[in-house]
Amino acid sequence: MSRWQGPKRPPREKSGKKGPRAEPPGFRARLVAARAHRRVMRERRPIDEAIALETKTAPLPPADLGLVRAILTVAFRRRGTIRQALASRAVTGEIAEAGPLQPLLETALAQILFMDVPDHAAVDCAVEIAKRDSEAKHYAAFANALLRRIAAEKAQILANMPDTVDAPEWLFERWSRAYGAERAEAIARIHRQEPPVDLTIFAPLSPEIAGRMLSTGSFRLETEAAIAALPGYAEGRFQVQDAAAALPARLVGAKAGMRIGDLCAAPGGKTAQLAATGAAVLAVERSARRAERLRENLARLKLPAEVMVGDALTLEAGLFDAILLDAPCSATGTIRRHPEVAWTKTLVDILALARQQRAMLESAARSLKPGGLLVYATCSLEPEEGERQIEAFLADHPQFMRRPITVEADGIAAEMLTSAGDLRVLPCHLAKEGGADGFFAGRLQRRA
Repeated sequence: MSRWQGPKRPPREKSGKKGPRAEPPGFRARLVAARAHRRVMRERRPIDEAIALETKTAPLPPADLGLVRAILTVAFRRRGTIRQALASRAVTGEIAEAGPLQPLLETALAQILFMDVPDHAAVDCAVEIAKRDSEAKHYAAFANALLRRIAAEKAQILANMPDTVDAPEWLFERWSRAYGAERAEAIARIHRQEPPVDLTIFAPLSPEIAGRMLSTGSFRLETEAAIAALPGYAEGRFQVQDAAAALPARLVGAKAGMRIGDLCAAPGGKTAQLAATGAAVLAVERSARRAERLRENLARLKLPAEVMVGDALTLEAGLFDAILLDAPCSATGTIRRHPEVAWTKTLVDILALARQQRAMLESAARSLKPGGLLVYATCSLEPEEGERQIEAFLADHPQFMRRPITVEADGIAAEMLTSAGDLRVLPCHLAKEGGADGFFAGRLQRRA
């Protein structure tokens, strides 16, 4: 969005000494939301990381933290609509870059247009935040008028928005080329919805847990209760894992007696699936902090696996019967859960990550026994990080062949399989049940 020029000479504040204005209810939470929004966009950080940085020296109560997270999630999930509403109601169609003004307006409109909070609360806090900022204070009256106008016209605004407006244009065009216009529209629509929570089950679930089994084998919750409060959580009966994310580990064909490498393993969902089969699993994670979280998850699930802090690019740990490489990626398949990804990732990121993934595939291939399986996976919708990686690898490595994934042998729905035999889950799959994360997996076999 381009810049709004605003008044040439902002009005001066009246002189005279006055006591500090009282903060309206919810002021602190909304201030953190606006600041975190600005940090997400400027520093390209995940929402939770931006919140943590903004509350490091001034923690918020849990209820306020929940409000901040909800505001930011909605603000990025519906950012296209919000920006259109701003552009269509501003006098010139442009908004000034005046301190926190733009993120302040966007987070306020997330509440006004999509959240069950009083409009006046969102407006009053936004105006007060603007007044207290040295750059934005000159636009406080403008913000007040604009937000109130949009609040009054919200029904008309929402009725006239196209279904695809919340997908950045460049991403939508890519998805249209890769999957066709109809599927791209379906992906954009489901990205606007609150995603469900899925469980991978390791022991019988309590009948008290409301939900249903999916065709993929995951259990989809139908309760908003805290995960840690569900019966069986502390005993390690299940883990939270999206239905699509649970599929790649199944393609390894793990069983007792096999030695399996799980590369880029944290937070450990796939490691747990592999370990539950009785296989000897080495989980490799570059980040010591994330590796510790992996150990904690395995301990709760009471599943054995060796955890190594190391780089998958330089791994020297002997040969494996099978390797699962869940490579770092653009994560565009997780936009339902992390909507900021749509606004912080670029084509440059995708291409850079694709180069890193190729290097990781090369490294993993060197650690595989003859006849062994290599499953390469990413939570990306971008072909450069999925299908094209497999095609390029096979073209350069005649000692490997594709081991096609099939409905009959692997129990994967036909709609989730490509014509070449790779796994390609789209967010619009399982649409009637609430969708799924976008995921790719290709299975390769080293010739004996």
